[in-house]
Amino acid sequence: MLGVGQKFPEFNVTSVVSVDPKKAFAPFSNKDVAGKWLVIFFWPKDFTFVCPTEIAAFGKLKQDFADRDAVLVGASIDSEFVHLAWRQNHADLKELPIPMLADVKRELSSALGILDPGAGVSQRAVYIVDPEGTIKFVMVTDLSVGRNTQEVLRVLDALQTDELCPCNWNKGEETIHV
Repeated sequence: MLGVGQKFPEFNVTSVVSVDPKKAFAPFSNKDVAGKWLVIFFWPKDFTFVCPTEIAAFGKLKQDFADRDAVLVGASIDSEFVHLAWRQNHADLKELPIPMLADVKRELSSALGILDPGAGVSQRAVYIVDPEGTIKFVMVTDLSVGRNTQEVLRVLDALQTDELCPCNWNKGEETIHV
């Protein structure tokens, strides 16, 4: 699995950005986030139960991430057509303000090393990548356990201080000075 300090792999996929079939699909690549922070989270599979709770929670924080010059996107191994159908049929996803990336060839998940060998799906992973394309944070949980979106935002805040941040540090609090 790729980890902190390594370069995030190049990718080029189709994303779903709307429930309107005429406007739903758009290409998305690492070039679209050049010079910005990238927060990308992966879920195992569409039309499941834990995944929409996380996707909706991340979506509610889109502006908070944007305020920090971070592009927030989600991804799974499902196709763009499955993503579209799920968005059209799940109340919490209809107004989702972030792209859903279709890693249907499993190229990005494989390059990151997060393809679950037993289930054949992306593990429940989240990456924070700096504007130079270097991975600064990775978290992977069991397929059955959802993530804390506020914690991902807190870690982004800490990383952006470029200072030493103590345990449980929150934006606006004192950092460690040595």
